[in-house]
Amino acid sequence: MYPESATDSPARLSVRQTGSPSMHYRYGSPKSQKRFYRNLGKSGLRVSCLGLGTWVTFGGQITDEMAEQLMTIAYENGINLFDTAEVYAAGKAEVILGNIIKKKGWRRSSLVITTKIYWGGKAETERGLSRKHIIEGLKTSLQRLQLDYVDVVFANRPDTNTPMEGAPFSCRAFIIEEIVRAMTYVINQGMSMYWGTSRWSAMEIMEAYSVARQFNLIPPVCEQAEYHLFQREKVEVQLPELYHKIGVGAMTWSPLACGIITGKYEDGIPMYSRASLKGYQWLKERITSEEGRRQQAKLKEILMVAERLGCTLPQLSIAWCLRNEGVSSVLLGASNTEQLIENLGAIQVLPKLTAQVVTELDSILGNKPYNKKDYRC
Repeated sequence: MYPESATDSPARLSVRQTGSPSMHYRYGSPKSQKRFYRNLGKSGLRVSCLGLGTWVTFGGQITDEMAEQLMTIAYENGINLFDTAEVYAAGKAEVILGNIIKKKGWRRSSLVITTKIYWGGKAETERGLSRKHIIEGLKTSLQRLQLDYVDVVFANRPDTNTPMEGAPFSCRAFIIEEIVRAMTYVINQGMSMYWGTSRWSAMEIMEAYSVARQFNLIPPVCEQAEYHLFQREKVEVQLPELYHKIGVGAMTWSPLACGIITGKYEDGIPMYSRASLKGYQWLKERITSEEGRRQQAKLKEILMVAERLGCTLPQLSIAWCLRNEGVSSVLLGASNTEQLIENLGAIQVLPKLTAQVVTELDSILGNKPYNKKDYRC
C-alpha cells in the first residue's frame, strides 16, 4: 500500500530508474505533478494522464507475476487508471487484475478501474449491447474483478448485430436509446460511476448524448480511440468538437501502434513480438505492406529527433500523444518492467515538445489532418 502522508502520495513518486519494485525517487515540481492528472472529459473524475492497459498482456503474453510487477510499478509512480475488458483473454485479464488489487490491499477509492462490454461468451445473448448483456455482462465482470463497481464501463464498439451506420435515424435512435438506458441503469444501481464509448463514430456519440438529454438519462463522458503518430483524424478533428460541445473526453490506446513505433519491426518480425503471435496476422501484414515500409522510413527520421531531445522513440511518441489537450489519458501496454519504466519516462519528455518540434514531426509524418476549427491539437 502506498504511503498515506501528503508528501509521499503517488503523484509525487518518480518514474523508476531501476526494475526494483522497492526503489523510486520523487520528480518534478507541484505544478508538473498537477499536470500528471487530468479530468476525464468534462467530468469531475481525475485520472492519471498515463494508464495501464491489459490487452494481449494480462492472461496471455505475460505471467501473473509479471502483471503484478507492472501494476505495482505503475501504481507507485502515480498511475491510478487501469483498463481491461470482458473479452481480454476470455475474462482472464479481469481475474488477474482483480486478484492483484485484492492482494496489494490498495484502497479502492485510490483507483480508477475501467472495463468494456461487448463480447462476453459464446451464446448469442452473451455479446452485443442489448440491455440484457450490458447488465449481465457487467455483473459478471465485477465478479471476475472482485469489485463492487467499476469507475467507467465502456460500450466496446457499436453493436454490429443492430447496425447503426447506414440505418435510418429513427432506427439508430431506438438502438442507442436502449444502450443509454442500460448504462444509466448500471450507474444508478451503483455498478459503475460513469460510462463511455469505444470505437464509436462522432455521430453515434452525439446521438447518445441527445438521447440522454431528451429522456433525462446519463450521457457518455469519454470515447476510447486509437491514437498515435500514424492515426490522427478522429482524435484531432472529430473528438475535440465533441469535447467542446458536450464534454466527451478521449482515452487513447495503442500510442506505439501495436509496437510498430518502437522500431523493433525495422528488420522483420522478431520472435515473441506481438506480430508473431497467433491471431495477429493482420498486424504482420500491416508491417510488411508498402505503407508499413514507408512508416519505418519515417520512424528513422523521427528517431533522430528523439535522440536530439535525449529520449527514446517510444517516449517521444507517447509524449506526442499527451501534448494533445483533448486527451485525458493515454493507455500503455507493456510486457516487461523495462518497457513500462521507459514508457513512463514520456512525462519528462512532454515539456520538450515545443511548437517547433511538433511542426518538425508534422513535416516528417505528412499526415496532419485538416481542421477548420483550431482546438490546439
